[in-house]
Formats: sequence, structure tokens, C-alpha cells
Amino acid sequence: MTLEMFLVAAVLVSVTVIIHGLGTNYWLRFVVRRYTAGAYFKRLGSMLALIWSAVFLMLLHLVEIMLWAATYLVLVPVTTLDTWEKAVYFSAVTFTTLGYGDVTLPVGEWRILSGVEALNGILLVGWSTAFLFGIVQHSWKSLLAAHDGR
Repeated sequence: MTLEMFLVAAVLVSVTVIIHGLGTNYWLRFVVRRYTAGAYFKRLGSMLALIWSAVFLMLLHLVEIMLWAATYLVLVPVTTLDTWEKAVYFSAVTFTTLGYGDVTLPVGEWRILSGVEALNGILLVGWSTAFLFGIVQHSWKSLLAAHDGR
């Protein structure tokens, strides 16, 4: 991995982590203000919080995928990613580690960047999964509290 490639990868990972951190922090504050009353969810709040959180997290991932796609278009000198649609498709397939293989980067140092994107995607999708699980766990606590008459 060349120094240039390492720096590009480090910047992209850092920026996507910042996007995800700021986004989930903002969203958590919104969910608490909008859907909870005290320590528990309002009636139907847990379901609405879960649905809208999933949508919000998908949008965050889409922004992160598009950042990687823009980088491929600007920096990677290949003809396989010659359109925005192809770059976003390749980035989404790589970020989610789906890896169809129908669009690939040619042999060369830039292929390593797509492996870093896959690792970055795994981490951020795991973060989103943990975030959603936290909402589900909080909804269980709210349900138990309502059942106990608190």
C-alpha cells in the first residue's frame, strides 16, 4: 500500500466515522426528545423510533457510500467506474461486502482501497446495528415498565 493510498484510506475512514458519529449522536438526541417521556418511550414511540431510525441510518450509509464513490471517480484512473451510477453501485456493493464481482477495479494498487472500504462498511453497519438494538432494548424496558404499572 503506497503512502498516497494509505492517506486516502485514512481520510475516508476518518470522515465516514465522523459522519456516522455526528449523525447517530444527533439522531439519538432527536429520538429522546421526540419519542420518550422521562426514561421510557411514549405510546407507539418505540415503533416510530425504530422505523425512523432505520431510515435515518440508511441515509447516513448512503452519504458514506457516495463519498467513497466520489473518491473512486476522482482518484482511481480506471474506465470501469466511468459514470456516477457505476461508482455508486461499486461502492455500495463494496461497502456492504456484498461483492457481486460484476464491476471490479483492475489489478493495481487502488484495488486495496476497495478492501478498506469493505472494512469501513462492516464497522459502520455494525455500529448502526448496535444503535438499532439499543432502541429495541429501550422499548423492551418501556414495555416491561408499562406492564408493571410504572
